[in-house]
Amino acid sequence: MPTTRTRRLTLALGATALASLVLAGCAASDPLQGGSGGAAADTSTIVVGSQAYYSNEIIAEIYAQALEGAGFEVERQFNIGQRDAYMPSIEDGSIHLFPEYTGNLLQYFDPETTATTSDDVYAALQEALPEGLTVLDQSSATDQDSYNVTAAFAEENDVSSIADLAGIDGLVLGGAPELEERPYGPKGLQEVYGVTVTFQATADTTVDELVAGNIQIANVYSADPRIETDDLVTLEDPEGLFLASNVVPLVNEDVADEIADVINEVSAALTPEGLVALNVQSTQEQRSSEDIATDWLAENGLS
Repeated sequence: MPTTRTRRLTLALGATALASLVLAGCAASDPLQGGSGGAAADTSTIVVGSQAYYSNEIIAEIYAQALEGAGFEVERQFNIGQRDAYMPSIEDGSIHLFPEYTGNLLQYFDPETTATTSDDVYAALQEALPEGLTVLDQSSATDQDSYNVTAAFAEENDVSSIADLAGIDGLVLGGAPELEERPYGPKGLQEVYGVTVTFQATADTTVDELVAGNIQIANVYSADPRIETDDLVTLEDPEGLFLASNVVPLVNEDVADEIADVINEVSAALTPEGLVALNVQSTQEQRSSEDIATDWLAENGLS
């Protein structure tokens, strides 16, 4: 029978061996040690982010579900605010994928850009992005400034383009207060299209004022569901008064090649009319982003 001293020595040696095994296991899983456990943790999960904007969150959820359907593990970081709030996390690699808008993103990195058309903006954006970031294929879907009139006004005045407004008297343009000083505001309308307007700051009531007839032209984002639900006509902009702002996936270069095939298919299927319809489901039908994304992927053969 072992003595008490022998039993104590055996237990002590066993504890030492166990501690060594535990420490070895910890070292193997420490990403700073370069072990396989750390490498798997670094590459196995794609972090998808979104703005605090329902339309952007829907697109982010579509990205997330498409990736999950292709076998990727996905973490969602949605509703994080506007560009100044989330861009640091994209630049440091904490977020790998984010739905963005070409024109607005280009102006963020290059405020002096002169590009306006969709293709030119996309090309300029690729040059303006900081090291470590890239964009995948842009979508035809846009969510940008646009000028809208009521269907009744368009029919009465035979208007389909901003250029058609030239020569019409008494036009009042409504929009956010800052529109008055923007390059595509009253000054831009006059210089680019020869259209003379007076300006009325309408902020959140812009569409209501347009429908009521208090203004004749409204500055509305092109994917706003009220364009559809209030029967508005978005005027064509053949001279590129507005900076094109197509939906585009902003990605960390480390994962770009890995996810490109999946996300580019989403971009190819997302249309301007389709984005408006998605937004209508959110604002009018009060459906969740998850349900909207699931149905959209199925309808487009991507699930």
